[in-house]
Amino acid sequence: MTAVTERLALDRPAPAVRPSALAAVDRVFRLSAHLCALLVLAVLVGVLAAMVHGGWPIFRELGAADFLTSSVWDVNTDRYGAWPAIAGTLMTALIALLIGVPVSLGIAVFLTELAPPWLKHPIATAVELLAAVPSIIYGMWGLFVLAPLVARYVQAPLNQVVEGMPILGTILSSQVPSGTGIATAGVILALMIIPFIASVTRDIFDQIPTVLRESAYGIGCTTWEVVRHVLLPQAGVSIIGAIMLGLGRALGETMAVTFVVGNANRLSASIFDPGSTIASRIANEFNEAFGLQMNALLALGCVLFLVTFAILFVARLLIARVRAP
Repeated sequence: MTAVTERLALDRPAPAVRPSALAAVDRVFRLSAHLCALLVLAVLVGVLAAMVHGGWPIFRELGAADFLTSSVWDVNTDRYGAWPAIAGTLMTALIALLIGVPVSLGIAVFLTELAPPWLKHPIATAVELLAAVPSIIYGMWGLFVLAPLVARYVQAPLNQVVEGMPILGTILSSQVPSGTGIATAGVILALMIIPFIASVTRDIFDQIPTVLRESAYGIGCTTWEVVRHVLLPQAGVSIIGAIMLGLGRALGETMAVTFVVGNANRLSASIFDPGSTIASRIANEFNEAFGLQMNALLALGCVLFLVTFAILFVARLLIARVRAP
């Protein structure tokens, strides 16, 4: 009897959902999705408005052009210039990309094309674990381990080699081989962005159809030719996105750079001399800032926001050109 009852219950058609109820659920879902999108835009506009409002007194007092191009940062006379911090931010990010992008692409190619199965998983896990290391740990390691090594084995020998050379002597020499400086900060940033770019690029390579690789190997292509003519063209747009993701972190990184950049408010032609970035200057002075100095720091934050936005906008243009037939 119980079996017959259960069978009849299963055979009974489910109650139909009224069209009006489905339409109401759909309207609620669409409204929720729109609100989520508008929330992101509202937060973005709110952050930018707060930065502009806080930095407006410094732009009004000194002028935007003077603030952006001046190299003077004097709290006693309330004269503030952002150019050394802007230049340091761009230089450290450029060094990080020059080091991090080739290494990340090499890791991705090795894991997808060359690594034996028993080695692929441990290396992939280790690369992903690097992304979980806190930035302050990178900064402490850079200050206590990397900086002394750079001072002893890089800066001191380079000073002897490039001394007197017209261009290299200016770029690669250092007044005091302390190990801290723009180049060291760039190396630390490269180590921090490698996990992001390598992991994203590896996932992109894994998603490329296997038949394309097999076809290329079948006509006699080498591994380099497969990477050059198959993987990179297929994943070009996504690789640019991965690089921009790493660049975004490099531009805004604070604690690790503050430890090793030297925090000197001056411009130097040598990449081994101490300098500063926008994030490191804000971190060093924000706690004790007041008055026009606080406005200057908020203006620096606004500049960093706009620089990051401009770089991401250029990246979108590059992606659009790559996608264009």
